Amino acid sequence: MYEGLMVSVSGVRGRVGEALTPEIVARFAAGFGAWALAAGRSKSVVVGRDSRVSGPMFHRVVVSALQSVGASVVDLGLATTPTTQLAVEHHHAAGGIMISASHNPIEWNALKMIGPSGLFLDAIEGTAMRTMMENGVPRATWNNLGVIEEDERAIDRHVDAVLALPFIDVQRIRARNFRIALDSCRGAGAVIVPQLLERLGCTTTSINLEADGRFPRPPEPIAENLRELERLVLDTKADVGLAVDPDVDRLALVSEDGRAIGEDYTLALAAKLVLRYRKGPVVINLSTSRVVDDVAIAAGAPVIRAAVGEVNVATRMRSEQAAVGGEGNGGVILPELHLGRDAPLGIAILLQLMAEEGRPLSAIVSDHPRYVIVKDKLDRPDASLTTVYEALRAAFPGAEADTQDGLRLAWHDRWVHVRPSGTEPIVRVIAEAPTAAEAKDLVARSRVPLDALGR
Repeated sequence: MYEGLMVSVSGVRGRVGEALTPEIVARFAAGFGAWALAAGRSKSVVVGRDSRVSGPMFHRVVVSALQSVGASVVDLGLATTPTTQLAVEHHHAAGGIMISASHNPIEWNALKMIGPSGLFLDAIEGTAMRTMMENGVPRATWNNLGVIEEDERAIDRHVDAVLALPFIDVQRIRARNFRIALDSCRGAGAVIVPQLLERLGCTTTSINLEADGRFPRPPEPIAENLRELERLVLDTKADVGLAVDPDVDRLALVSEDGRAIGEDYTLALAAKLVLRYRKGPVVINLSTSRVVDDVAIAAGAPVIRAAVGEVNVATRMRSEQAAVGGEGNGGVILPELHLGRDAPLGIAILLQLMAEEGRPLSAIVSDHPRYVIVKDKLDRPDASLTTVYEALRAAFPGAEADTQDGLRLAWHDRWVHVRPSGTEPIVRVIAEAPTAAEAKDLVARSRVPLDALGR
């Protein structure tokens, strides 16, 4: 019915002008608004957008669609995903819509739908919302249309909340006078990260700070996309390089020696700091590096793995009363702030850790074992992946199997995870091992039944 669209539990995304059109956006936004209002908690829905070129167009569509079902819109304008989630909580809203395709390429956009708790919709909520949408959305009459309220303080509140965390010692960080190199990829990071760094007393040199959505590089903050930032760190003698994705829920780091250290270390270092002050489990997804396990074990904290996807990790964190958690893509979640990935939070935690350690970032990272993650992907076959999973379990009989999300096979020092993507029409194959050769071998052996199925 929605050919070319990626419809997930908590949203919809597609290529602009192809699968994702104003008509489609209007239909999903109206369906979400009607579902949110039906609960009767509030008539307000928060709307934010990142800097993508198509963002202003879809922003107008979303606002109009929400008004058409009687929702009053709290308009954040250009904002980050975690800012929008926090604003839903602050306004006690019925929900929120973030217009962002996160790390997807420039031609994509998406609606991320947020429930009244500030979390993305879970499977039950998403199904209920789509059912209401398919059954026909009730529209408001002329005298019951929703109104618009602009919220110009959402970014300020977000920064205030991060800096108010009890274990973030602002004066101690300011005393270090950190030199920062920043790459916001011309995304929404330009509206919040410089403000946060200024309040933390940092001297910042920035690239790609224009928030116009014309990404100068692939927007996913993985190591191979951060070469310009690596050079900037060396040229400016920065203490650390920071890279965020367009909607600022993911953070990647470059150490002072000009080397991108891998986005999995963002969560590992955050957990190292938080576990000094908070007790409880660490919840991560199935594709997160073992380095997080190593940090948690050293702190005496158990590790619990959830299915890939922020809402899966967040809801598990809530049920397990986790101290900290997130995803190995650079997404840090701290329950006492909110249950959502938050790059500004990650930045503050990292600088607190560096202030306490009094050592270069490369030295802190060297305390932990190094693993190599190899990621591969291929077009999703039309056939079921069940036979692939069965073949892999037979090929690796000694592995510990986890079937929460595709199939993850694990050993004491390595793992491989095969799963269909929730954001693209592909199958992901991710492996981690002590060496690149061993990780590549796991990927290659895991691809055999996938390639056979695709032929």
